[in-house]
Amino acid sequence: MAELTTLARPYAKAAFQNAQSQKQLAEWSDLLSGTGQIAAHKKIRQLLTNPGMAELAKADLILDCVEQSTSDEMRNFFAILAENHRLALLPEIATLFNTYRADLERTVDIQVSAPFELTDEQQQKLTQALSTKLERQVTLETSLDKSLIGGVIVRTGDMVIDASVRGKLTKLAEALGS
Repeated sequence: MAELTTLARPYAKAAFQNAQSQKQLAEWSDLLSGTGQIAAHKKIRQLLTNPGMAELAKADLILDCVEQSTSDEMRNFFAILAENHRLALLPEIATLFNTYRADLERTVDIQVSAPFELTDEQQQKLTQALSTKLERQVTLETSLDKSLIGGVIVRTGDMVIDASVRGKLTKLAEALGS
């Protein structure tokens, strides 16, 4: 996985710099996210490794699957990916691109798991607290996790805040076992 990210990084940076200079971050993000999802599909992955199909035809096929108009720069980017046999990296490129965009725009998507439905007021308070702590604009996505006794688990990227009762009990058990 780290190797794929390493291979994808220069392409993601190039796409990001171009999108930023053209003021088309949203368009590029949508295109890369869509094509990344397409390229991640099992049948498409098999197609991308087929040596009997021309690389540019593979790129055109992926671009034709998204319902979005593409600029010449976007088509050129996909042609370069195809020539270098890197179309399979589209999911990683999309992830990195969106990470660069979130850093630039100072935004973060956060997933919150709770054992019950959070009220609008609770979500608003949590959003404000996390915005202050992370110094970013927060977009909250909530999900139910009936295995939790109480509290919440907050996830974003590689950061996890386990404020659940189960997590606290686990820490207590570990401390007592030491």
